[in-house]
Amino acid sequence: MAEICQLEAEALYRSGRYHCAEAVLEVVRKHFSPGTPESVVGTVSGFGGGSGAGCVCGAVSGGTVALGMVLNDKKATTHLTKELHTWFKEKYGVTCCKTIRQTHKGACPVLTGEVAGKVAEMLGRK
Repeated sequence: MAEICQLEAEALYRSGRYHCAEAVLEVVRKHFSPGTPESVVGTVSGFGGGSGAGCVCGAVSGGTVALGMVLNDKKATTHLTKELHTWFKEKYGVTCCKTIRQTHKGACPVLTGEVAGKVAEMLGRK
């Protein structure tokens, strides 16, 4: 499931119809919470490009929202959010969108897929 989510999220990002946060949330919604309306994806539209300010990566923000949406458990969501951030920092050095765009040019489609895959892998353990 993680690989499918990774490929689908990257494809959604590359399509130009979704940015990072939207692609991650849509793929997780589709596979882990299909009863949740697709309109929920619009709730993360402001997270693209590090919330427009270049701060926290939108894919990580979208992943955080996706965890909360599926788990509906504050403690579990907090625990897995920390895991997601730690994993991402180990992979990219930072969670700052602006820095990632400078140090990993063109990586956004790939990292969007990787975040969706990681979230799917974590949810698969629950």
